Amino acid sequence: MKLKSSVCFDDVLLTPRYSDIKSRKEIDLSLNMENISYTPSIPIVSSPMDTITESEMALQMIRLGGIGIIHRYNTIEQQRLIVSDVCEALINENHASTSAVAAAIGVSGDYLDRATTLYDAGARILCVDIAHGHHILMKNALAELRGVFGNSVHIMAGNVATLQAFNDLADWGADSIRVGIGGGSICSTRIQTGHGMPTLQSVMNCSLSDRDAILIADGGIKTSGDIVKALAAGADMVMLGSLLSGTTETPGDILCDSSNGYSYTVTTTYDGLTTYAPEEDNNVTKYKSYRGMASKEAQVEWRGYQSSEEGVATTVPFKGPVKPIITSLVKGIKSGLSYSGVTTVRELQAIAEFTRQTYSGVSESSTHIFNVS
Repeated sequence: MKLKSSVCFDDVLLTPRYSDIKSRKEIDLSLNMENISYTPSIPIVSSPMDTITESEMALQMIRLGGIGIIHRYNTIEQQRLIVSDVCEALINENHASTSAVAAAIGVSGDYLDRATTLYDAGARILCVDIAHGHHILMKNALAELRGVFGNSVHIMAGNVATLQAFNDLADWGADSIRVGIGGGSICSTRIQTGHGMPTLQSVMNCSLSDRDAILIADGGIKTSGDIVKALAAGADMVMLGSLLSGTTETPGDILCDSSNGYSYTVTTTYDGLTTYAPEEDNNVTKYKSYRGMASKEAQVEWRGYQSSEEGVATTVPFKGPVKPIITSLVKGIKSGLSYSGVTTVRELQAIAEFTRQTYSGVSESSTHIFNVS
């Protein structure tokens, strides 16, 4: 058996190049997508997780120029109402295009009814969302979806880890493909199944495809620098979960622990936050839930039982609005392109040069002043 080597985000750095870019405003991160009129201005997609994307996150992602995939871990009617809310809000805001509205579906059971209902509600991006996308059920679902909707929708599919899988999903009808298996911060697929591949390596491999499907790096991204590396390696966009977790726009209440030893909830509403904390208690820790969709907790709540457990559930600190986080990430991405002297992702991919770094290099790459004794 031949043993292949793989690289992770922390294993490599991009080589800086001469740059004549004087302002981040010169850098264009926009991307054309098949079958819809919406052109994302930033290469960021929020994950279809029940602790990441419902109406508020989807809306804010579109307002900021990205995409938010409304999760499928609810009833068809519940998901329809979320899609409708997002479409109604965009219309009221006179947004340029409601075709940016995206929603996830599965590959079995009533998935086709769900897809039709979501389409009728206004969704024009359908994300076929399963953990192991290189599968006969995915092949059948893509064929059926194309038969029903033709080119009236953009179909996103995944997840996959190999070039063969990427090519197959593209040939089966996917317009964009999520690349990455087992790299998510709360994913335990590699531990439970022994399968997976570092996301950056998967992106590098899948970027060799001669198909024209959009490549979305999904999993293991911790910083804007990781996003730049993913784009340089061949990704067109990235999907984020943990980086967006704990924000105001994520579903779920804000939970609190006070210095007086009791807990309470900050009620989340569309208009803002109402808190029941005593005014004199200034030492309050706020947090929100974040969980993998293959975690025991998510499976039991969603369908009433647990099958394979390939994720965990936890809490993360409350971070406030998502806009400053996205703004900071985009600034980092644009700075990354300027270090390579390019103004577009395509230019970056054409000239990018990676260098391996040692374990000591990883340490040096961090803000290591606090490690000095």
